This record gives sequence, C-alpha cells and structure tokens, in this order.
Amino acid sequence: MVQPGRHSAPPQVRSGPLTEAELGRELPVRPADEVHAIWLATGGQLGAALDLAAVLDHDPGWRTRGAVDAVAADAVAALALRLPPRTDFLSPDVALIRLLETAAGRPLTGRVRAGVLIRLARELLGDPSAADRRQSLCAEAVRLARADGDPGTLAEVLDGRLHAVWDPATAQDRLDTAAEIVGLARRAGDAPMELRGLFWRFTALAELGDLPAAEAALVTYARTGELIGDPAAAVVAMSRQAVFALIRGRFALAGTLAEKVAADGRRAGLPDTDRLATMLRGFVARSRGEVAAQVAPLRDLALRLPGHFFEATAARILAESGQHDEALLELDRLLPAVLSGTGPRWLGAVADLAFVASVSGATPGATHGPRTIPAPEAAPAPGTEAARRLYDALRPYQGRLVVWGGANMITGTVDELLGRLADRLARPAEARAHLDRAVRQAERLGALPWLATALDARWQPGDRERAHDIAARLGIVISWSGRTEAALGVPTPDRDLETTGAEWRMRRDGDDWIIEAGAEVARLRDVRGLHFLRTLVAAPGREVAALDLVAGGAGLAASVAEPLLDEAGRRNYRRRLDELEARLDAADRTGDIVRAEAAVRERSAVVAALRQATGVGGRPRRQSTEAERARVNATRALGVVLKRLDAVAPLAAAHLRASVRTGARFRYAPEPGGPARWRVD
Repeated sequence: MVQPGRHSAPPQVRSGPLTEAELGRELPVRPADEVHAIWLATGGQLGAALDLAAVLDHDPGWRTRGAVDAVAADAVAALALRLPPRTDFLSPDVALIRLLETAAGRPLTGRVRAGVLIRLARELLGDPSAADRRQSLCAEAVRLARADGDPGTLAEVLDGRLHAVWDPATAQDRLDTAAEIVGLARRAGDAPMELRGLFWRFTALAELGDLPAAEAALVTYARTGELIGDPAAAVVAMSRQAVFALIRGRFALAGTLAEKVAADGRRAGLPDTDRLATMLRGFVARSRGEVAAQVAPLRDLALRLPGHFFEATAARILAESGQHDEALLELDRLLPAVLSGTGPRWLGAVADLAFVASVSGATPGATHGPRTIPAPEAAPAPGTEAARRLYDALRPYQGRLVVWGGANMITGTVDELLGRLADRLARPAEARAHLDRAVRQAERLGALPWLATALDARWQPGDRERAHDIAARLGIVISWSGRTEAALGVPTPDRDLETTGAEWRMRRDGDDWIIEAGAEVARLRDVRGLHFLRTLVAAPGREVAALDLVAGGAGLAASVAEPLLDEAGRRNYRRRLDELEARLDAADRTGDIVRAEAAVRERSAVVAALRQATGVGGRPRRQSTEAERARVNATRALGVVLKRLDAVAPLAAAHLRASVRTGARFRYAPEPGGPARWRVD
C-alpha cells in the first residue's frame, strides 16, 4: 500500500494527539464522518491529519486501490482501503478496524464494499474470538466480487480470503484458489496479484508435502518477481531456498543464504527481514545443539507478539535442552490457548507442544534403560493428557508437513510427531505406522535431518545406528529419541506388548554365536559373556551363584572335603586370576578365540579351587571377596555382550537388559516383550 504524500500545512499548534472534537474544529468544513475517519487514521496527530485531508481534497487518484474502482464519492471508504496498518502482523490495529467497520456501514457499490469487507476480515486475523465473523465477512465479500464480474476485484478478494481464513485443514483449497487467482490476475493484467497467487501455490504445495513441486513453484515465483521488477520477491524466494537447504541438511548453505536475506531484505525494504534472518540462523544453531540462547529471544517476541505462538517454540527448546519440568509447565499454560486458536502459525505451535508432550515426563529407555512402570491405579505421568489431546489435534494432518505461515519455516513431518505421541501413550501399533510413514516421507524428500530424527524415534533394528550415522555426517545433534517402554518390550500400565517371537534361539556357529530374536538376527564373535548368557537363558528363573557361573556350570555344589589354602596360596591364586582377567580382556578386544578359550579353562580351574577351599570351615570373608570378584567380572562380561547386541538387535538387547538379574546370584527372569521360550544349541 502507498503511504499518502505529505503536503504543506499550517504550523502545528500542539504536539500531542487531539480529541475528535478538537480535530473537528481544525477541519471546520469537513463532514463529521470524514473527520471521524481522519481522526482514526492518524491517531489525532494534527500535522498528519491536515496532510491526509489535503490528499483527499487534491489527489483524487489516491482513492483508487488496485482493482477496486475509484471511490471519490466516499472518502471514508478510500481511507479504509488505502491506509496501511500500524501494527505487526497478527497484532490487531484497533483504530484501522474501527475505520473499516465505519466504512462497512456506509452505502457503497458492490465492488468497493467487497474490498472493505475483505480487508476488515484480514485485519481481524489477530483476534482469536473473531473466527466466525471472519468467515462470514469473507463469504459476503466473495459473493459481491463474483456478482460484480471484474476479474481483478475477484482476485483481490480471493487473496484476502486466503489471508483472513487460514485453516491448516484447507491446504487443498488454498492450492485450488491460488490457481484461480493466477488466472484472474492474468485476465486483469495485474502482475503483482499474479505474483501473490504464485506464492500461494508454493505455500500450499509445501503444506501438502509435495516439496519437489513446491520448489518448482518457488522458481516460477522468483522469475515472475524478477520479470516485473519486484526486489522483495527475490528476497522472499531466497529465504525459502534457505529453508529447503535446512531440510536437506545443507547448513552451511542455509547460513550463507540467511546472511544474504538479511542484507538484500534491508535494501529492498522488506518487512520482517531481520526476523526472517534471525529465525534461519536460530534453526541452524538448534540443529547443532546450540539451544540455550534461543529461549530468551522467543519469550521477548511472545511478549510483543502474543498471537504468533512464539511461546510454544520456546517450550520445545526447553525440552530439547533437557529442562523438562519447565517445558511441562509451559505446556500446561499454553495448551488451552493453542488448541482453541487458529491462523498461519497454529500447526507449527501444535507440533512444538506435541514434541514437549512426547519427550517430557517420560524416561528415554533407549538411553537409560527401562524404568519402573507405576501401577495402573497410579496417577498418569505429567504430559499424558496433553499428549492425548495433541494427538487428536494433529491426526487430521497425517501425511502433511509442519509448515509455518507462508513456508517461512518447515520443521518436519506430522507423522513423526504423531508417532512420538502414540509411543508416549503406549500405542505401539499406531506409533510404528506413523513412524514408518515419517521415515518413508523423509527418504522420498531427501530430508536427511528429518530422516535421522524419525529413525531415532522409530527404534527398529539398525535405526539408531543409521540415525546417528546421518547425524554425525551432518554435524547435528539428535536431542532425544523420545522412546518409551512401549517400543522396548517393557510392560505398560495398560497392556503387555506382544512378544517379538514365540521362540528365540541362541546357537554356536564356528567362532561366532547367532541370536535369532523374532525379526532380529545377530551374529556376535565368541566372548565369555555369551557363555554366561547361554547358561542363564537355558534355565529361566533358576539362580546361579556368581562363582558357579564363571566356573562354567549352573548350580554347582560346594565342596566341603578339601582343606583351606594358606595365605600365600590365596595370594598366588588371586595374582593368577588378575593375570588371567587381563589376558581375557585383551583376547576379547582382539577377537583371539584360541587364547580366550585357554584362559577361560584355566580361570575356571582356579575359581573352582578357590570355591572348594572356602566351601566349609574356611573364612567367609575371603570367600565373599572371591564371590564379589566373580560377580563383578560376570556382570562386566554380560554388559559387553549387551552393548554389542544393542548395535545389531536393539529389541533383544533391551529385553535381556530388563530380564537378567545380577548380584551374588544371577538369574534370567523373563519380562514381557521377549520370547515364549528359548532354544539353546
């Protein structure tokens, strides 16, 4: 919109704003309704009011706005249509809204009335309570424009409707309307309006998840802007190219483009240039784990622009940085307002809160191991009810991307968040289905950062390794996998998970061991811990003393007939055990099977001798010392096996970690999520 030019005016007699009555005395020949409109438009500032009155009197062409024909007969409507807003996007300009409402109540032609109504609807976008009113204003404006028959007017009204009624569920309608706007603008010879229609097409394609088509539409938009000499279009296109670079994990390119957006945007006079560039820089920093510095600026923006839902992004960053308690407090505060809201930032805000609900209040089993699950009658974990509500809110958008506004940021797939929420709610089948779709979508789009996080959340065989390989190559940080017990075979308050397979198998194959656990098959080189594991799973529920386990048998009886060793003999045995332990550790590291087996045989003989020497009438303290040594060594050996198993059969490893009990006596006590039985060969 064009600011009215300044004209000569009498000297101002006061610097503060005038009341409407005082302004009327300064404009004595002007009708009261025009005085009221000028007072609203200028805030009562005398100099601006006199300038605006002069423009209305001496520049009738100023009253023509785009496709809407001249409204010289109605200065109030002219002001309502031409004056720019004085507040930020989504922050209602109360004076302008009152001016538009005044104009809407006047007798106007259909074409002018359509323009006034559609602008009023757009200005009400920042008022959450005006959703129904915006819908009715848009419907009336479109009806009037279609009845008028002018293609330029209809294109302008349709463009305004897309701004005023931004429902994430209507992306396909935006795509269809964008095509109509482009066609109407070409018929009217309105190149700037055609450019706006092309941008709507780009945004809708991005929302619908068709990024290749969206990129092609962005190129068309940029070339059209260049053709008509619009420098701002080039900056807008460059900022979205930076978004695509972020999606593909090209962070250096995104950073370079962000700096160019900042420089070129200022030269072109593009509003929100600094905010666009700051957002791009911030997203690069967050991807690399630099999150702490991002919270304060977002909270500052939220104070100035509450309708933008910046608080939701701040809550997500708190969760990403591990401040889960504070993130949950923000979730509780923001959830009612976000779920009842609407607008171009709504889907992104819901997505950010969904991340908070999915990772806060739950323990990441993949990282820290299974946790104790409360009894069914216990209170639900924090964030559980929020997770249910957010899952219901996001489910209609499965298959879509999380697009903020005019695609000034695209932060991931909706299905990944749905999968995280379903996992949080102990719905494993739904979680798996959503995460499978998220992985396929990220692979299809070449969105490597999204692929890494979706794989890390899905936690199927090989996913974690693939996710962290991608993250390492990109130089990004996966903040938290968010996996809960539902994915790891640990019982939930609601149900036990189905076992991975009716029978799991553990068998020797030459120098290797093969573990077959349902869909997972792992081949591991022979180490001591696998022998210990075989002993335990072969006899579920049976306790095996640590000394018996390392001696190579289960449930061995202690001998009471042998004499005790003297102190020198004990020292020699302990020294030899230390030497054998070091030899076994070295053999495990190098994979020397022959050397390891020889050391195991000798160590078993030494341990057996020590067990016999302390079986009856000996020194229990010394016996407990040797038992403790055996316990530590057996526990460590089993830990080596489970760590190796994590990389190739994570579900089996998680089940065994939850089921193997260690201590003075070892026991395999099967938890749900494992096999009905083991077959040991």
